[in-house]
Amino acid sequence: MSTLEEHVDVGVPIDRAWDSLHQVENYPRFLAGVREARAEESGRARLGVEAGGRARELEARVSDRAGERVLEWRTTGDPELAGSFSLLPIDDDHTRVQARLEYDPGTVRETFGGPRGFAQANAIERLVRSDLEQFKEYVEQGR
Repeated sequence: MSTLEEHVDVGVPIDRAWDSLHQVENYPRFLAGVREARAEESGRARLGVEAGGRARELEARVSDRAGERVLEWRTTGDPELAGSFSLLPIDDDHTRVQARLEYDPGTVRETFGGPRGFAQANAIERLVRSDLEQFKEYVEQGR
């Protein structure tokens, strides 16, 4: 498994950023490739994803440690992916959003296509950075 960690500082209070992460139906607004998203019962989310010219539906189990401001997720089938978003207050009006993604590069390539090896790692890193920047824009503009 490979692990990727990235962060972005957003100009909103921690509660606003936290609430935005819990609005699953809005994920297509800031997660590249997510075409539709909906929350389901028992802490599950279903995502319609398109990547590498392939459409897939993914189901994830989502849990949070509200007191620690950590939202964790894990796919329930293939591809096996896991990650988290951790929120840390910088001050009353700014929050650091840390994203962590755990994945098997071979499985991601087989499932979604794309480059191999180091090129794939760079592509995934750019995607996560871009998603965090889109999240920053989303929460700061209050969409």
